[in-house]
Amino acid sequence: MKIREQGGLPFVSLQLTQGEQSMVLPNVVLDTGSAGTILQTDLVAQIGVHLEPDDLISEVHGIGGVEFVVTKQIDLIGVDELATKNFMIEIGSMDYGFDFDGILGFDFLQQTGAVIDLGQA
Repeated sequence: MKIREQGGLPFVSLQLTQGEQSMVLPNVVLDTGSAGTILQTDLVAQIGVHLEPDDLISEVHGIGGVEFVVTKQIDLIGVDELATKNFMIEIGSMDYGFDFDGILGFDFLQQTGAVIDLGQA
């Protein structure tokens, strides 16, 4: 997994596929302290992941405060050679005061068996 440092934070590029549509989110924070993977609502809408009237809204709590999110399944999510199918993501506004596309959380790292070697970053 290629990790780059930006402003003291680890970032990765995340590939997403939903149906026949794919995209790359180049500015995703790698966060081993986040239980879940959260992506910006407006960005994933570009590949057909939309809020639906019957979606359940939940709260996630973190250092940045409280975020209201909706959980959605994505067909394929990956970083470099690590990928998994039918993965549950959370989507929200992610207005934290700086520009990034989302947070790649511990759920993805655990499911893919990721090994983080900062000596190779």
